[in-house]
Amino acid sequence: MRYIVTGGAGFIGTNLIKRLINDGHDVVSLDNYSTGLKKNEQKGCDYRNVDLGDTTRKSGGFIQESYGLYEPKVDVIFHLAALPRIQASFENPNEVFKSNVISTQNILDWAKDKDIPVVFAGTSSIHGDKYANPYTFTKWQSELMFKMYHKLFNVRMSICRFYNVYGPNMIYEGPYSLVIPIFENQFFKNEPLTITDDGEQRRDFTHVNDIVDGLIKCGDRLSDVNFEQINGLEFEFGCGKNYSINELANMFGESYPKKYIPARDGEMRETLCESKIERDLLNWEPTHDLETYIKTLIGDSK
Repeated sequence: MRYIVTGGAGFIGTNLIKRLINDGHDVVSLDNYSTGLKKNEQKGCDYRNVDLGDTTRKSGGFIQESYGLYEPKVDVIFHLAALPRIQASFENPNEVFKSNVISTQNILDWAKDKDIPVVFAGTSSIHGDKYANPYTFTKWQSELMFKMYHKLFNVRMSICRFYNVYGPNMIYEGPYSLVIPIFENQFFKNEPLTITDDGEQRRDFTHVNDIVDGLIKCGDRLSDVNFEQINGLEFEFGCGKNYSINELANMFGESYPKKYIPARDGEMRETLCESKIERDLLNWEPTHDLETYIKTLIGDSK
């Protein structure tokens, strides 16, 4: 099969492409490298430097026309491209709208014109205050756009929401880094772990390989007319168990130094995946455990 992965040089996109290539598929990555990295590129994947949020074109058809994506036909688009992270979105909301909303409309126009199924990477943060930050708001707007194109133009699509993803190819530096890679960096530099607020906010952490497995199962079924029941549905990919940030920090050692810093705007107090339809319709189960990951990571240095 032939797949398009938008944001293919990013954290989740890289792991998805690894799996697709290993499974023998033809893969093209579309990424503008605003957060994606050249070092993430995988042998066997065709990488294109593309601005999916191009506002000078009238239709997403420019994606195919400009980048030669004619034959063979694309079987599924995995639309992962976005400017991620809540805190970073406060700095440049205009760019967040362009990268998250306009790029989504262009992808949907392309999918409508060429009858290509699309799996969209949503976010669990929309279960909180959708107006709390530009990132969550734009991902919510993208979900609404997917639902509209599905209803009005019969675009085959599914939305997959992620819960605090961790694993290989995480971003370890800068504004797009998350709590687990931040703690990893601090631990191996013998620095205190910086915990925001009181540390009692809770997160459902999900390994990227479990996310990839869910995406592929969703894409396979969406492209198969025998699984019409998943067309237009929303799926939640989380472990169904959450940990406080204090509990996460203690996995690096209960006596390891910790430093509390002020709370950050726009973030949810708790995330927890309680959905079960992924098990029934996708035959998906998370197989990775956060505590095992941290124990393997730090080894005997604890």
